[in-house]
Amino acid sequence: MFKSIGYKVHVCIFKEIKRYYFTTNRLFNNFFQIMKIGTHDGVFHCDEVLACFLLKRLPEFKDAEIIRTRDMEQLNQCDIVVDVGAEFNHEKKRYDHHQREFKATLSSLRPELGGKYNIKLSSAGLVYAFYGEKVIQSLAHKDHPLSPEVLKIIYKKVYEHLIEEMDAIDNGVPMTDEEPRYKIRTHLSARIGRLNPEWNSDLKVNIETVFKKALALVGEEFLYNVNYFMSVWLPARDYVKSALEERYQIHESGKILEFKERFPWKEHLFELEEEMGFSGEILYVVFNDKPKSWRVQAVPVSPSSFITRKALHKKWWGVRDELLSDVTGIKECIFCHSSGFIGGNATREGAVAMAIASLQADLDTE
Repeated sequence: MFKSIGYKVHVCIFKEIKRYYFTTNRLFNNFFQIMKIGTHDGVFHCDEVLACFLLKRLPEFKDAEIIRTRDMEQLNQCDIVVDVGAEFNHEKKRYDHHQREFKATLSSLRPELGGKYNIKLSSAGLVYAFYGEKVIQSLAHKDHPLSPEVLKIIYKKVYEHLIEEMDAIDNGVPMTDEEPRYKIRTHLSARIGRLNPEWNSDLKVNIETVFKKALALVGEEFLYNVNYFMSVWLPARDYVKSALEERYQIHESGKILEFKERFPWKEHLFELEEEMGFSGEILYVVFNDKPKSWRVQAVPVSPSSFITRKALHKKWWGVRDELLSDVTGIKECIFCHSSGFIGGNATREGAVAMAIASLQADLDTE
């Protein structure tokens, strides 16, 4: 009798422990739910690899499991799905771009960015369109978050220099209307593609391990681009903007800029001229070409052009050293290029004097 009572007590205790365990475990799983990112299995491409990397940079998905499958039942259990599922719905967090009716571009989804981003988006572009700014801001120094204006500038630049390429390649958008004379085969999409096992390979490849390598590769490229635009490109832009604001201190015309450093300035100059409302006005840039000389460069008509807005004085072209000083009447001249796009002087004052003399020369009537 006592054994029977003891047995019943043990059974009741066991049932109570079991009920408590499963209730607690269910609450634990719900509270600490592991998020799931869904994408397709099989051969992977740069766009969904980059999309997954971007999502993993977000706090809500940093510990997420990536589920690679085409099984809709499994995909429906995922918190967010990219590049598969035949659905684009931001509210539902579904980001596929393979539907016949899909025509979204960055400009159509983000019209406030302007109308020049008209390449159809891939899954990378879709994720970047909605989450890119948040990812970029997370990479900024915590004590110095990017202002909304700067964040938008860097966001656009990263799209132009990386994401747009992924969108175009994945959607089969050619670079030119004509057949190119050669093909670039070492771009990021090609390097990601090479990680997939070859069709006739005898080696047994763990595709999930290789997918992680692809994640690391696109991550390195993305992080490099963001860091470059925040740490290198943006300070250069600020430098050019300051020089434009101080241009009348160099010469009363406001057509000569001075830089104390040698750095890439052309792209910034053209963009900032337009933004500040005086496109085409800057004719010469004087900069320090360390360690012992200064340069004066004529501004081109476009960042990549060899045609200048106004070349250096035509009488100087191809002349060097003391002879050039005699021709110019300016001490310590070093050279003038044979096309007149750049010249040199040993001193800042001499380089500025060369710019002013060229500015005042009427080249059209010589």
